[in-house]
Amino acid sequence: MRILFWGTPDFAVPPLLALLGEGHDVVGVVTQPDRPRGRSRSQLDPSPVKAAALQEGLPVLQPERPRGDVFMSELAALAPDLSVVVAYGHILTQMVIDAPRLGTLNIHASLLPQLRGAAPIQASILEGHTETGVTIMRMVLALDAGPMLHVVRTPINSDTTYGELHDQLAELGALGIVQALALLEAGASQEIAQDDSQATYAAKIDRASAELHFNRDAINVSRIIRAFDPRPGAHTVLHGQSVKCFGVRVVAESDADITDDALRASRPGTIRSIDADGLLVRCGSGAVRISQVQPAGKGRLAPLDWMRGRGVNIGDRFDDSEGTGYLSSHDAGGGI
Repeated sequence: MRILFWGTPDFAVPPLLALLGEGHDVVGVVTQPDRPRGRSRSQLDPSPVKAAALQEGLPVLQPERPRGDVFMSELAALAPDLSVVVAYGHILTQMVIDAPRLGTLNIHASLLPQLRGAAPIQASILEGHTETGVTIMRMVLALDAGPMLHVVRTPINSDTTYGELHDQLAELGALGIVQALALLEAGASQEIAQDDSQATYAAKIDRASAELHFNRDAINVSRIIRAFDPRPGAHTVLHGQSVKCFGVRVVAESDADITDDALRASRPGTIRSIDADGLLVRCGSGAVRISQVQPAGKGRLAPLDWMRGRGVNIGDRFDDSEGTGYLSSHDAGGGI
């Protein structure tokens, strides 16, 4: 089977390498154009998928938009039987989807129809899901709405971060597409239509999504920190300066679990202790301990080092102003 692979970020690299490792004939790769980096913007960086493709000696196409006569001619020249898409970054037209004789499959990082859209990994943590996975589906024009061919599941632990889950799901995507293609080639593949009435949406992440407000309960604070660790980092404000927080543990889920009178009497956002275990911070209900911080313009620090640099003291209080923050998939509607 001749496969045309579509992908851009590091999440798409394990599936590409898995297809090659299983002996599939990957006839080419479509990825986003090289992007400028650095202050001068003079150096262009290839996408992780392009770097992997070149290392494997694969032809690479990098259209600004995957459409038009020139691109369609290049696609036709590769004569793929099937396209496989993983986080490519552009919406494909029906003509492009239908170009291979077997159509186009997509690897999506959720248990569809839950969490269709741009940021399902973060959303699964933010919404407190205890399980997620990858779905191999047939691509259609509607957003992540095509029939499902194969699903691989995995639990989400209470301390799982976005970075950990991202890497785990990338590997599951590799496993899932190999299994789905094996079923397809054996004539044993079954396509199951999604129940659109059960669909939820994972809106694109922006800066407001990662706002951290300690007047919310400890579980919510923990989820926000974990959902944006290691990037872009959940951010709050101390002494008028932005601070990112990483490495969180819930110390008390509710006020009923707080045994320390001083902690119980503190206002949300108050730092009650700083030691080798991190910052103990009062929340709107309960408390959390944060093991690393990143003040504006600096790298990550242990809280004790931050205190020694006079950036923070016991009794200081993070800003508790309430912003829009993250909207759950149920509140976000269809906006992506």
